[in-house]
Amino acid sequence: MQVVVRDNNVDQALRVLKKKMQREGVFREMKQRRAYEKPSERKAREKSEAIRRARKLARKQAIREGLLPAPPKKKLPERKPPLPQISGPAG
Repeated sequence: MQVVVRDNNVDQALRVLKKKMQREGVFREMKQRRAYEKPSERKAREKSEAIRRARKLARKQAIREGLLPAPPKKKLPERKPPLPQISGPAG
C-alpha cells in the first residue's frame, strides 16, 4: 500500500493512508488478532458475517427492483450565510 506525500503535507497523507487501511479491513483484522479465536468461534463469526452480507445484498436488490421502499435520504443541515463584512474607517 502506498500513499504519495504532496507538498510536504504529511497530515493529509496520513488521513489518506488511514482511509485506505480502513477500506482494506486492516484495523478490523488487527483487532481480531489481539486475542486467540477458537476455530469454532471463527467459523461462527464468519458464517454470521456471510449471512449479514447476503441479507444486505438481498435488501439492496429488493430496493432496486421496487419491492421495498428506499430508505429516506438524509437531509444535510442548511448552512447559515456568512455575516456581511463591515468596513471601518481607513486609517
